[in-house]
Amino acid sequence: MATTLDIVKYPNHILEQKAQRVERIDAETQTLIDNMIETMRQAPGVGLAAPQINVPLRIVVIEYGEAESEEEEETVEKQLFTLLNPEISRMSREKEMGTEGCLSFPGILADVERSLGVTVVAQDRNGEPLKIKAEGWLARIFQHEIDHLNGVLFTERAEKVYTIEPEDPQAENSAA
Repeated sequence: MATTLDIVKYPNHILEQKAQRVERIDAETQTLIDNMIETMRQAPGVGLAAPQINVPLRIVVIEYGEAESEEEEETVEKQLFTLLNPEISRMSREKEMGTEGCLSFPGILADVERSLGVTVVAQDRNGEPLKIKAEGWLARIFQHEIDHLNGVLFTERAEKVYTIEPEDPQAENSAA
């Protein structure tokens, strides 16, 4: 049974450090991944990097599905990505400004310019190689989470940072 872990909040210094490669995938790694998925879902967020739970390893979990409308939000099928040692191997030249939130920065949103498309190479939770091409919001999530592994905060990339009230509907589904 998976456990919900505490999410590290800024200004914890682990958020600004480069995470270490995962060299061994064992039962402890699998438990960590399961706990990360549970923590992300309970938060709730669309992505979580291991440094956000105070573990300096290059692991991210992302769960996302594109909904056409708010009514569809609850029923849309989401895809779960578990990535070990992910790297962005290609980024589109086309960029787009978008509003992002972060589980490690409660009450903060930021306007961040990101590439519209990325190609990510990684390993899955069993160590098998993965190559994922993502566009739009999913590409943004990959960039945000991989930044966490490199010690880069979304506020560092932001054009504008602002605080929000907990009831702000814009805060829904923007935390990664």
